[in-house]
Amino acid sequence: MFSSKNMLHILTMLEAIEKIKIYSEGFDDEEQFYYANKQLNFNATINLLIACGEENKKIDDELKTNKDINWKNLSAMRDKIAHNYRGIDESIVWDIIKNYLPKLKIALIEMIEKIEDYHVYLEEALQSEYYEDLQYLKDIFSKDCNI
Repeated sequence: MFSSKNMLHILTMLEAIEKIKIYSEGFDDEEQFYYANKQLNFNATINLLIACGEENKKIDDELKTNKDINWKNLSAMRDKIAHNYRGIDESIVWDIIKNYLPKLKIALIEMIEKIEDYHVYLEEALQSEYYEDLQYLKDIFSKDCNI
């Protein structure tokens, strides 16, 4: 079992993924997404990708066993975005949203059961308004939680 400190980072990444999904829905391509709402959706997504990369750095390396995810690239992406704002390619961001984040979501959900007393922290988190977009976790972990 892994330390419960990992739970906060996993849930924060999952919430960021859900928000990115919301912000990118309804667009046919990266250009439409990039220019929508004076780039509000794109800029919010960039900020959430930075958050994912930062949270990833705080998760125990031994917990990152899913081979579909390049965990080092996730953190490197954060650094590249944060330090090269004007050089962000919207097609790469679009590709991350469509092809990478769904796999990352699965990997993060798989980690939850490996956290010590995860059900206690999950129950508490899902009562918070901050994690309102993670309510689907109730269905996944209902057998282990009183939520």
